[in-house]
Amino acid sequence: MSTVNPPGLCTAGTPAGSAETRLVVVRGNSASGKSSVAAGIRDRSGQGLAVVAQDNLRTTVLRERDRPGGANIGLIDTVARYALDAGYHVVLEGILYTDHYGEMLRRLIGDHRGVTRCYYLDIPIDETLVRHASKADPALLAAVTERDLRDWYHEHDVLPGGVETVIGSDSSLHDTVDRIMRDTALSELSPRDA
Repeated sequence: MSTVNPPGLCTAGTPAGSAETRLVVVRGNSASGKSSVAAGIRDRSGQGLAVVAQDNLRTTVLRERDRPGGANIGLIDTVARYALDAGYHVVLEGILYTDHYGEMLRRLIGDHRGVTRCYYLDIPIDETLVRHASKADPALLAAVTERDLRDWYHEHDVLPGGVETVIGSDSSLHDTVDRIMRDTALSELSPRDA
């Protein structure tokens, strides 16, 4: 497999979405609240919002390890672009390490014709461990250990160029979702008929 340009990865300059679509990128370490934020946005947005989750595409669909040049990088890009081109707003969420996913994200952000906002949930490792321990899924708690969380943790792994709004652990889930809804004007849009 190629590690330079994964299959399906669009080249820069391929327009995505329309002036009306919204692209929200939510990144952060494991147990930082990305999935909860995406679910909160979807709950408030109604129909017409696609959640593109890295974990689902990488681990469930492809059963692939996270590595540079992985096939999931192109798949994530393709799914996000497809949904945008179909008129859906997109919340793309995942750890999405800068060194593995940064180039794909740069292209997608640059190619999106509508409103794009990017967020990095910057949660300290100690808070990450507390949040993980509070999860209700016993199978997940058994499968993902403290050592895993520490190994996966990349401190302040923001994208270059200041494109992300950094949100710290002092922002509640409700406040974070409120902020994103305001920043993107998703709260002002009517739900799409699906």
